[in-house]
Amino acid sequence: MIRQLTVIGNTEVVTFRELGIYNVPARIDTGARTSSVWASKIDENDGKVQFTLFDERSKYYTGEIIETRDFGHRDVSSSNGHVERRYAVKLLINILGRNVRATFTLANRSAQAYPVLVGRNILRSKFVVDVARENVLSKGQQRPNKQLLIDEVE
Repeated sequence: MIRQLTVIGNTEVVTFRELGIYNVPARIDTGARTSSVWASKIDENDGKVQFTLFDERSKYYTGEIIETRDFGHRDVSSSNGHVERRYAVKLLINILGRNVRATFTLANRSAQAYPVLVGRNILRSKFVVDVARENVLSKGQQRPNKQLLIDEVE
Protein backbone atom coordinates (compact mmCIF):
# COMPACT_ATOMS: atom_id res chain seq x y z
CA MET A 1 0.00 0.00 0.00
CA ILE A 2 1.33 3.43 -0.94
CA ARG A 3 0.91 6.01 1.79
CA GLN A 4 0.49 9.68 1.21
CA LEU A 5 3.26 11.84 2.62
CA THR A 6 2.19 14.49 5.13
CA VAL A 7 3.65 17.96 4.65
CA ILE A 8 5.14 19.46 7.81
CA GLY A 9 7.10 22.60 8.56
CA ASN A 10 10.59 23.01 9.97
CA THR A 11 9.02 23.30 13.43
CA GLU A 12 5.89 21.59 14.68
CA VAL A 13 4.08 20.78 17.89
CA VAL A 14 4.06 17.12 18.88
CA THR A 15 2.24 15.02 21.43
CA PHE A 16 3.31 12.08 23.57
CA ARG A 17 -0.26 10.91 24.18
CA GLU A 18 0.66 7.71 26.06
CA LEU A 19 2.48 9.91 28.57
CA GLY A 20 -0.17 12.66 28.69
CA ILE A 21 2.17 15.34 27.30
CA TYR A 22 0.65 17.59 24.63
CA ASN A 23 1.69 20.42 22.30
CA VAL A 24 5.46 20.24 22.75
CA PRO A 25 7.49 22.35 20.31
CA ALA A 26 9.74 20.26 18.09
CA ARG A 27 12.45 21.07 15.60
CA ILE A 28 12.29 19.04 12.41
CA ASP A 29 15.86 18.18 11.41
CA THR A 30 16.40 16.31 8.16
CA GLY A 31 20.13 16.19 8.98
CA ALA A 32 19.62 14.20 12.18
CA ARG A 33 19.53 10.43 11.75
CA THR A 34 17.75 9.72 15.04
CA SER A 35 15.20 11.76 16.96
CA SER A 36 16.01 13.13 20.40
CA VAL A 37 14.00 14.23 23.44
CA TRP A 38 14.94 16.23 26.54
CA ALA A 39 15.26 13.81 29.43
CA SER A 40 16.51 14.11 32.99
CA LYS A 41 17.15 11.86 35.99
CA ILE A 42 18.44 9.13 33.68
CA ASP A 43 19.55 6.05 35.59
CA GLU A 44 20.25 2.43 34.68
CA ASN A 45 19.70 -0.33 37.26
CA ASP A 46 18.93 -4.05 37.12
CA GLY A 47 18.70 -4.11 33.33
CA LYS A 48 16.25 -1.18 33.18
CA VAL A 49 16.65 2.47 32.31
CA GLN A 50 14.61 5.06 34.21
CA PHE A 51 14.15 8.69 33.20
CA THR A 52 11.75 11.60 33.23
CA LEU A 53 10.93 13.69 30.20
CA PHE A 54 12.08 17.31 30.49
CA ASP A 55 12.91 18.64 33.98
CA GLU A 56 11.42 20.91 36.63
CA ARG A 57 12.22 24.05 34.60
CA SER A 58 9.99 22.93 31.73
CA LYS A 59 6.24 23.50 31.58
CA TYR A 60 5.97 20.04 29.98
CA TYR A 61 7.53 18.29 32.98
CA THR A 62 5.17 15.89 34.76
CA GLY A 63 7.66 14.23 37.11
CA GLU A 64 6.50 10.82 35.90
CA ILE A 65 9.29 8.26 36.01
CA ILE A 66 9.40 6.22 32.84
CA GLU A 67 11.02 2.79 33.11
CA THR A 68 11.84 0.32 30.37
CA ARG A 69 13.92 -2.75 29.72
CA ASP A 70 13.69 -2.07 25.97
CA PHE A 71 16.59 0.32 25.49
CA GLY A 72 19.90 0.58 23.75
CA HIS A 73 22.73 3.02 23.22
CA ARG A 74 23.58 5.28 20.32
CA ASP A 75 26.67 7.29 19.54
CA VAL A 76 25.47 10.71 18.43
CA SER A 77 27.77 13.10 16.57
CA SER A 78 27.21 16.84 16.80
CA SER A 79 27.86 19.20 13.91
CA ASN A 80 31.25 20.07 15.43
CA GLY A 81 32.30 16.41 15.49
CA HIS A 82 31.81 15.76 19.22
CA VAL A 83 30.52 12.20 19.83
CA GLU A 84 28.25 11.48 22.79
CA ARG A 85 26.94 8.05 23.88
CA ARG A 86 23.24 8.25 24.76
CA TYR A 87 20.47 5.94 25.87
CA ALA A 88 17.92 5.19 23.15
CA VAL A 89 14.29 4.25 23.89
CA LYS A 90 11.09 3.81 21.89
CA LEU A 91 8.32 6.36 22.41
CA LEU A 92 5.00 6.97 20.69
CA ILE A 93 4.82 10.45 19.15
CA ASN A 94 1.94 12.11 17.33
CA ILE A 95 2.71 14.62 14.59
CA LEU A 96 -0.19 16.19 12.70
CA GLY A 97 -2.50 13.31 13.53
CA ARG A 98 -0.02 10.56 12.66
CA ASN A 99 1.11 8.22 15.41
CA VAL A 100 4.67 6.94 15.08
CA ARG A 101 6.48 4.68 17.55
CA ALA A 102 10.14 5.48 17.09
CA THR A 103 13.55 5.49 18.70
CA PHE A 104 14.55 8.64 20.59
CA THR A 105 17.88 9.31 22.19
CA LEU A 106 17.68 10.78 25.69
CA ALA A 107 19.58 14.06 25.97
CA ASN A 108 19.80 17.17 28.09
CA ARG A 109 18.15 19.63 25.69
CA SER A 110 17.57 22.30 28.35
CA ALA A 111 19.83 24.74 26.50
CA GLN A 112 18.13 24.07 23.17
CA ALA A 113 15.26 26.14 21.79
CA TYR A 114 13.23 22.97 21.15
CA PRO A 115 12.88 20.16 23.70
CA VAL A 116 12.23 17.59 20.94
CA LEU A 117 14.19 17.02 17.76
CA VAL A 118 12.47 14.95 15.05
CA GLY A 119 15.00 13.21 12.81
CA ARG A 120 14.98 11.12 9.66
CA ASN A 121 14.02 7.93 11.49
CA ILE A 122 10.52 9.42 11.94
CA LEU A 123 10.33 11.44 8.71
CA ARG A 124 11.26 8.69 6.24
CA SER A 125 8.32 7.50 4.10
CA LYS A 126 5.78 9.46 6.16
CA PHE A 127 6.53 13.18 6.03
CA VAL A 128 7.96 15.73 3.65
CA VAL A 129 9.39 18.92 5.12
CA ASP A 130 8.54 22.32 3.65
CA VAL A 131 11.22 24.50 5.25
CA ALA A 132 9.26 27.66 4.40
CA ARG A 133 6.51 26.55 6.78
CA GLU A 134 6.32 26.41 10.56
CA ASN A 135 3.76 24.73 12.79
CA VAL A 136 1.46 23.42 10.08
CA LEU A 137 -0.93 22.60 12.90
CA SER A 138 -0.44 25.52 15.25
CA LYS A 139 0.17 25.19 18.95
CA GLY A 140 -2.93 24.48 20.98
CA GLN A 141 -4.75 22.91 18.06
CA GLN A 142 -3.49 19.35 18.31
CA ARG A 143 -6.56 17.21 18.24
CA PRO A 144 -6.97 13.66 19.47
CA ASN A 145 -6.19 11.15 16.75
CA LYS A 146 -8.96 8.64 16.23
CA GLN A 147 -6.77 6.71 13.84
CA LEU A 148 -5.48 3.43 15.30
CA LEU A 149 -2.62 3.01 12.85
CA ILE A 150 0.79 3.33 14.45
CA ASP A 151 3.84 3.40 12.22
CA GLU A 152 6.72 1.42 13.73
CA VAL A 153 10.16 2.72 12.84
CA GLU A 154 13.73 2.15 13.96
